[in-house]
Amino acid sequence: MGKITLLWWVVSLLCGVATLAYGQSATNVYASFNLYLPEQHNWDLMAESVYCATWYADKPLSWRSRYGWTAFCGPAGAHGEPSCGRCLRVTNTRTGAVQIARIVDECSNGGLDLDVNVFQSLDTDGNGNAQGHLIVNYDFVDCAND
Repeated sequence: MGKITLLWWVVSLLCGVATLAYGQSATNVYASFNLYLPEQHNWDLMAESVYCATWYADKPLSWRSRYGWTAFCGPAGAHGEPSCGRCLRVTNTRTGAVQIARIVDECSNGGLDLDVNVFQSLDTDGNGNAQGHLIVNYDFVDCAND
């Protein structure tokens, strides 16, 4: 095997590992809403008693407030501490509305528990409010400027 071919295999393997680590996504996921209302508590993770506060409570306000919040217990991606602080691109399957949300908490509904403001920005046709939940797709994405 030539050096070029070997290099190609190594690069392909590394790209595959990166895709597994960051390319996780899920479709047709249940998303409810939670009344975190972080803007009313200065985006204070401790005041909100969220799971990820243990690791991220001392992050600067700019980090804590850059994205809306969500709890995560979805079918694809790490749960618990490894998911804390990561970002999701969440898409309402009905309307195509998209929001980025930061994982700050755990949940038990098998999907996402979005802050009510994130939920409402995705619920552009009011159907989610009427049903009490949305059906969404999500992709893990890099949080910009973190």
